[in-house]
Amino acid sequence: MIVHIPDEPPHDLHHQPTVSVFASSINPKHANQIVRRLNQIAPLEGLRHVKRIRKKVLEGGQIELSVVLCLAYEADNQLDVVPPHLQEFISSYQLGPFITKVCKYEATSKEEWQEQCKFWPTSYHPRTYNIDGITGFSEEDSQSVLKFMQSAVELATSGGLVNVVNAAVIVDPSAKQIISTARDQVFAWNNCKDDSCYKKPDLLSSHPVANSLDPQKPLHLRSSCNHLKQSYTGVACLYPCQWAEQQSNSQISYYCHPLRHAAIVAIESSAARDRRLFPNDEGSKEKYLEFDHESPCMSSPSKRQKTVEDDGKLNAQSQTSNQVEDNDKLNPCRQTESNLLSARPYLCTGYDIYLVWEPCTMCAMALVHQRIRRIFYAFPNPKTGALGSVYRLQGEKSLNHHYAVFRVLLPEEALHNRSAETKETGI
Repeated sequence: MIVHIPDEPPHDLHHQPTVSVFASSINPKHANQIVRRLNQIAPLEGLRHVKRIRKKVLEGGQIELSVVLCLAYEADNQLDVVPPHLQEFISSYQLGPFITKVCKYEATSKEEWQEQCKFWPTSYHPRTYNIDGITGFSEEDSQSVLKFMQSAVELATSGGLVNVVNAAVIVDPSAKQIISTARDQVFAWNNCKDDSCYKKPDLLSSHPVANSLDPQKPLHLRSSCNHLKQSYTGVACLYPCQWAEQQSNSQISYYCHPLRHAAIVAIESSAARDRRLFPNDEGSKEKYLEFDHESPCMSSPSKRQKTVEDDGKLNAQSQTSNQVEDNDKLNPCRQTESNLLSARPYLCTGYDIYLVWEPCTMCAMALVHQRIRRIFYAFPNPKTGALGSVYRLQGEKSLNHHYAVFRVLLPEEALHNRSAETKETGI
């Protein structure tokens, strides 16, 4: 079963969390003045989704307006009086304050918004970015998700039950191809003190485990455990400080790199793959310089735009569209430039990632910067989980990229069974 993890914790539709506020009926003639003044002296910080004015139509068609004055704080089970800085304002407009309830959180759906408006009118703004796959998965897509998650589980348990770690599998969903795979690499068991001892990531697209998937033997789904029976201390996102503890207690010689969590290493491997399969930055720059010297058609976009505006002076959208199409047909240099720019993927845009454990904040932010499209994980991270357990980074509106998050419900026995198979076969 695949479950979508929403941006915010779900609330009971008919039991919306509320807070108390001071409100008052007002004369409609003074509504604009009152709202402007209140926004200056008593802004509704944290309640910007609550509309300041409520409009009611009484019997006989008479209109009644009410306004939110400010929050009403509770102390010793008794509501405080109206703050002193509002007393003069209330007196000047001859207002009669009363206490009412408004919804504490912004609505996440139209149904929730309709319930909220029964208390006090609120604003509802559907998300402005599109995320595919939230409404459901087809049977084919579900099997594909299970297959890639199985590859992550196999990779995480390839060291046996004692050495279970987190694993990441980055996938191009359009081609259903594995781009890169990685396990936690916090510890390197050698005496090296620099990065030269790390094994360089495989520049090919996949790990050997990716080719061992058997579509006829999918992981069976059952109710997933809410609390994992084992501590799995080797999982970097579950125990981000393990490297410091083991470094101080252990006498074994090894090198620690606390940032090499599975997701980070998979991103690094994906970048290495791009450098292998596509021209590097220096090569691209050289090609652009060659085009600039060979033909004046590779001038900067700003200069081309200025030329069109000065010479063309087009005043109709149809004429502009026709000229752009003609220029594309007659200008092979522009097409060559476009091909160069689109040849190499931009970071991990459009890719999905499969993780055995919910990522920590560091890994979740790295996936934001990489423009990952969707994240799938099997087990929650009750200690440092950033995508549902402790935080919900996918709902942070200040970020310039948002991904969809899903949990693939697997039984914990999937780890035990796979570890046992690994021990028996030695794979």
